[in-house]
Amino acid sequence: MIIVTPLVLLQVVSTWIFYDRHWSTVTKRLASAVAGEIASVIDHRTNFAGKENQEWLFGSARSHLGLRIKIEKLDILPTGEHPKKSTTLDIFLGKALREQVRKPFVMDTFSHKREVVIKVQLQDGVMNVVVDRERLFSSTTYIFVMWMVGTSMLLFAIATIFMRNQVRPIQRLAAAVDNFGKGREDSNFKPEGSTEIRQAAAAFNLMRERIQRTITQRTEMLASISHDLRTPLTRMKLQLAMIENSAEIGDLRSDVEEMETMVEEYLAFARGEVAEKVQNINLSRMLQDVVTRMQSTSVIINLDTKKIHYVPLKPNSFKRAITNIINNASNYGKQIDIIVRKLPATIIIQIDDDGPGIPLKDREDVFKPFYRLDVARNPDTGGSGLGLTIARDVARAHGGDIFIEDSPKGGARINMRLPL
Repeated sequence: MIIVTPLVLLQVVSTWIFYDRHWSTVTKRLASAVAGEIASVIDHRTNFAGKENQEWLFGSARSHLGLRIKIEKLDILPTGEHPKKSTTLDIFLGKALREQVRKPFVMDTFSHKREVVIKVQLQDGVMNVVVDRERLFSSTTYIFVMWMVGTSMLLFAIATIFMRNQVRPIQRLAAAVDNFGKGREDSNFKPEGSTEIRQAAAAFNLMRERIQRTITQRTEMLASISHDLRTPLTRMKLQLAMIENSAEIGDLRSDVEEMETMVEEYLAFARGEVAEKVQNINLSRMLQDVVTRMQSTSVIINLDTKKIHYVPLKPNSFKRAITNIINNASNYGKQIDIIVRKLPATIIIQIDDDGPGIPLKDREDVFKPFYRLDVARNPDTGGSGLGLTIARDVARAHGGDIFIEDSPKGGARINMRLPL
């Protein structure tokens, strides 16, 4: 639009100036010239009377001026009112004839394609003048139009090629940013295009390297923390096992086990997100495997995938996210329905349960780390408060998201959206 809009406006202005100024001026001068020649022939016929003079005059006008003239003796122009013409030629030719010939006349500019007929009333009859239409029209009109259209098409083609070469690197940069945001590698991306686009691409590559370096450092740090935390927890479990059972010792064991579960759950997620590669996974088969492993006598899980869907995923992290959502639903409900719907460029995984649901005011808070609806934080009624947090992080790492709605079954509906 930046290139085409000024081009179109330029052509419109040029056309208006040409037709309103140039064409009108040229037509006016050509009409004035023809009218002056007719007036000159009439004057010469009057001043040099005689048949021989008339024949010589008409022959000269035919040879040198292109006017084919004949006299219709004792003929009279029709006195009826003629239809008014509104073309540029009629306006300028009529005005020129009135100013220079100064006799009654009739002109026909429509009946013949290549000729214009002018009839002038004289004392002894009607002088019939036939003029070639080319004498009243400028050929520059068509030349101008052809040049205007031709140059416009040429400029438009050049602008299109230029803009495509400039837009293509921007599209590649946008695709690289999108792939990086979804955790997909784009090793073919290279800075190219204009200087500004190359600067943007170089800045993106530098940003990507810094983020990857930060994530790698975080992963290595968490791996060290995992080792350091497991060692004292293991010693505590061994020491508690050697102590005689009591109510206090039982509570302490429960606290240690809960701490170990929380640490393992979070660190397992944090360790596996960086190294795992995106693969084109059969989503229907993966969901079926997860449901088969999680089926139990206390909770009924129904899966409806309708047909096979292949989605670019990180298998382990995605499986962990789905498992967390189903576990969370099974803690509060007795029946879970999983439906997979395909939309344009998007897959929706819909998980419904018949539990008590999630209040509207808590639907964003449940995705916060260690947040639980159970204020007593009883491990028997829920996990560590990281399940939905991990699930949303996984979905967003794939370029999607998770949001909560009311389920028709009375509980909560978890919608996971994934891009194709």
